[in-house]
Amino acid sequence: MKKKSSRLTKAILSTAKDMRACGVLNEGEYEKITMRHLKEEMPFTIEQISGEDIRTMREKAHVSQAVFARYLNLTTGYISQLERGLKRPTGAALVLLNIIRHKGFDTVQP
Repeated sequence: MKKKSSRLTKAILSTAKDMRACGVLNEGEYEKITMRHLKEEMPFTIEQISGEDIRTMREKAHVSQAVFARYLNLTTGYISQLERGLKRPTGAALVLLNIIRHKGFDTVQP
C-alpha cells in the first residue's frame, strides 16, 4: 500500500516551490528537497538511466525526440544529449524517466 504524504511533507514541498519561485532557492537546492521527499512516496527506487534506455523508452512510445521532450517539459537538444550519453538526467527529469520506465509513457501524457 502506498504511503500518503503527511501534511508536513506537503507543506515543505509547497514552501520549497514558493522559495524557488522567489529566487530564495536555486534549482539544485530545490531539486534536492523535492527528490528527498518524492523518494519517500515512490513505489520504486529512482535509478540512473542510460542513454540507450532513454532511446528505447522513446521508441517504444513511438514518438520523436521533440514529442518526448515536450511531454517531459525538456528541450529536444537535451533529450538528444541524454540519448547520446553526453549528459545524464538529474532531478525531475530523472524521476519522470523512472516513472516512464516503470509505468509506461502513457502516465506522463495529459
